[in-house]
Amino acid sequence: MKLNLKRPLAFFDLETTGTNIGADRIVEISVIKLNPDGSEEVRTWRVHPGIPIPLESSLVHGIYDEHIQNEKQFKELGQEIADFIGDSDLAGYNSNKFDIPMIMEEFLRSGVDFNLDARHFVDVQNIFHQMEQRTLKAAYQFYCNKVIENAHSAEADTRATMEVLLAQIERYENVEWEDKKGNKIIPVVGDVEALHAFTNLSKPVDFAGRMVYNEQGEELINFGKHKGKRVEDVLNAEPSYYSWMMQGDFPLYTKRKLEEIYTRWNAKKAAERQANKAAQPKPADQQPAASKPEYQKKEYTKPDHTKNQQYQNKPFKKKDEPAQPVNDDMLAQLALKFKKG
Repeated sequence: MKLNLKRPLAFFDLETTGTNIGADRIVEISVIKLNPDGSEEVRTWRVHPGIPIPLESSLVHGIYDEHIQNEKQFKELGQEIADFIGDSDLAGYNSNKFDIPMIMEEFLRSGVDFNLDARHFVDVQNIFHQMEQRTLKAAYQFYCNKVIENAHSAEADTRATMEVLLAQIERYENVEWEDKKGNKIIPVVGDVEALHAFTNLSKPVDFAGRMVYNEQGEELINFGKHKGKRVEDVLNAEPSYYSWMMQGDFPLYTKRKLEEIYTRWNAKKAAERQANKAAQPKPADQQPAASKPEYQKKEYTKPDHTKNQQYQNKPFKKKDEPAQPVNDDMLAQLALKFKKG
């Protein structure tokens, strides 16, 4: 059975200064891009890590400080590597737990936009461990009947990984596998989407495994005192946990996924607060006034002064009357008025 590809599948392997995803650095990366037409493209980069390579790491992969002293750092190579991988799906050996989070850490640290959301991920180790429980060296011997030449060089391990996957597809054609619930499936087929599902049974949110999805697609904390709890429930009970993780020694990709969850949770809380506020009764002084009969405005009529115009602007004139003759009564009244005390 051949591997049917809808788009390229990029097998890759990293050699690093160590295994701490947040602190260690890549010193070599090799990518074999298997195209849908069966053709291959191979690129290998030596990388200056910017930090000394520990002796114990050099003894494993054979790369010492003097070997990379003139090489470019990842921030100078990151865009070139991302462009070579393009929109390929990703495959590797233990890649879901180490290689993918490690390279994403380097991409994020270098400011290179490399999106994982639309890709499939095939972890050859997961197929092997779930079907046979072996190491890469044993897997190569078991499936391909070969011994890895120049083991622990990035390209040799990458090619061995690719050959193991192709041999696994041939070997497990029509072979059933039973999960923990007793469900039987034929998981190892020549389809990247099906292989993605089978090699991501733990459903990690961030690849480092600090958060995982449950069967309902909800994110769970996968370490420490909150292990097994929904991330949103932890944020509700202990909002400071978000700050603790964001400021802690966690991979950048873990922090990015946590920030996405926090942003969604925060928007949901804001919407709930708004809904509760709208549902609360308003104070009496904010209640709408009871309806009153509409005020009937009286029409103002200007008074008509034309009727009195005949009296306007006319001087006062005393009415002419004939003089009265002086009589005794008038004299008595005058005498009384001017009578001395």
